[in-house]
Amino acid sequence: MSDYNNLEHILPVGPLKIAALEGCRSFGEKVDRYLVQTRQEEAEKSPEIALLPGYIEPSYLLDCKCPRFGSGEGKGQIHDSVRGADLYILVDVCNYSLTYTVCGHENHMSPDNHFQDLKRIISAATGKAKRINVVMPFLYEGRQHKRTKRESLDCSLALQELVDMGVSNIITFDAHDPRVQNAIPLSGFDSFMATYQFLQALVDTVEDFQIDNDHLMVISPDEGAMSRAVYFSSILGVDMGMFYKRRDYSTVENGRNPIVAHEFLGDSVYGKDAIIVDDMISSGDSMLDVAKKIKERGAKRVFVCTTFGLFTDGFSRFDKAYADGDITKVVTTNLNYRPAELFTKPYYAEADMTRFLSMIIEHLNHDVTLSKLESPTDKINELLQSLRARQQHRS
Repeated sequence: MSDYNNLEHILPVGPLKIAALEGCRSFGEKVDRYLVQTRQEEAEKSPEIALLPGYIEPSYLLDCKCPRFGSGEGKGQIHDSVRGADLYILVDVCNYSLTYTVCGHENHMSPDNHFQDLKRIISAATGKAKRINVVMPFLYEGRQHKRTKRESLDCSLALQELVDMGVSNIITFDAHDPRVQNAIPLSGFDSFMATYQFLQALVDTVEDFQIDNDHLMVISPDEGAMSRAVYFSSILGVDMGMFYKRRDYSTVENGRNPIVAHEFLGDSVYGKDAIIVDDMISSGDSMLDVAKKIKERGAKRVFVCTTFGLFTDGFSRFDKAYADGDITKVVTTNLNYRPAELFTKPYYAEADMTRFLSMIIEHLNHDVTLSKLESPTDKINELLQSLRARQQHRS
């Protein structure tokens, strides 16, 4: 396939193996299906690659588990051989739906629990696998990436710990602050964006979606999301606006300084659709406040696009915002666990990342450049041309 740049002519680092931890097993299965399909198609065009050991397989997924004792302690088990393999370990540290028992009491898995299980699987494979790669879409402790006074630097410590255990590459998505990779300057660290997948989801689910400066504007909900919004607006050729958060630094609530007000900088959004782009929805309070203020300024519709939909406080505020007309669509990726209830919401749309991740893994397995995957400008331009052609046909 053209997306893979004739990778069948480049020898892989080693036989591909994927260890999808329980929290992201269904996601890993979809990634695996894409890899199987792609390699079978390539083998039809170049039969000689089928002779490479382990290149063509019915599945690349390993049988791995992290069982626990009654005390809550655990261990990692890999029931298939990984000797000489290029191993990719998938983990979703945000999947709180999983539970385990501690002395008869049921506990939900926290990010700390998932990270510990990840280390258990790494430990089980160390010394056998030729190379170990970790795919952690939501970067563990990524929000604790810098120090203010006497605080722990959890994300930096976690990255250093993985590298010390023998991990060669860490693949994540939309890291809260990609500069955290400075903690491991001699190791592989890649943070990918879901820009193309967001646009695809909006084009597929919004009937009269128009991408031009007269009908669309991109909004950054705060200073931290500026780079995402700048890229989004530049590639679409539309204006950008930004909110900045005025906080009360004299008090701390739920571990953060409360927001006093959102102030807007940018051109008028009156009569235009607005896309708010950010890395995550946690409680959603800040995002919905921004959406409400955009509607108050006369925006036609508000689309929210975030890589991770955590919805830590449930959906009641989003339901109300949709009923009030403050939001029209909420788009998140399938990179983290989302409750089944979310899929019943009329405002929700999913940006599927499984094919994209399969492409990343395939490129890494062949040890070739990821630059085209990191900047999907060509694919976005193709999507825009297709959308404009469709609109012209309708008119």
